[in-house]
Amino acid sequence: MSEQFIPLNPGTLLAPVPAVMVSCALPGQKPNIVTIAWAGTVCSDPPMCSISVRKERFSHPIIRESGEFIINLCGEDQLKDMDYCGVKSGRDVDKFAERHLTPVSVPDFAAPAIGECPLYLACKVTSVQELGSHDLFLGRIERVGVKPDLMDEAGRIDYSKAKLIAYNHGNYYALGQALGFFGYSVAAPDVLKRRMEALR
Repeated sequence: MSEQFIPLNPGTLLAPVPAVMVSCALPGQKPNIVTIAWAGTVCSDPPMCSISVRKERFSHPIIRESGEFIINLCGEDQLKDMDYCGVKSGRDVDKFAERHLTPVSVPDFAAPAIGECPLYLACKVTSVQELGSHDLFLGRIERVGVKPDLMDEAGRIDYSKAKLIAYNHGNYYALGQALGFFGYSVAAPDVLKRRMEALR
């Protein structure tokens, strides 16, 4: 009998994941940007996110000392900026200046949001867990900012306008066509038809 799966060594195969730019700063110093693929939601009440950062990254001690970070979601228009900020180190270049990115003040944060990004989540660090190659920063989401043109008439975020991107083992991808919505497998036929038409 053939095996249903080929066994592999344990590894970080979870994909796709969001590709984001994380901005950080110490008070009175130039802000920096680090590209992160390992970011995620960890709690809804209170709203919390996590990021994993290698200890040797320039941003690591900034985030640890400042106790804050800002997750800037990236759309297709920010793809080259995001890639650049993952390749270059803040030790060598001012990434805001090099990529002509706009720092936007966020109340109660030393770090700015990135003005070109469609959405940001500003987080205060609640704990740091040393894992090995990376440290996990847990953060409580204190502020959220959304570009006005992403809001629909009902006051909801239209994520399709953001053209968000995903990262899959070394490659960036545009998000494809919506295939369903939460609860669609048990939705009434009229609801299913209406919601699916709205997704197209």
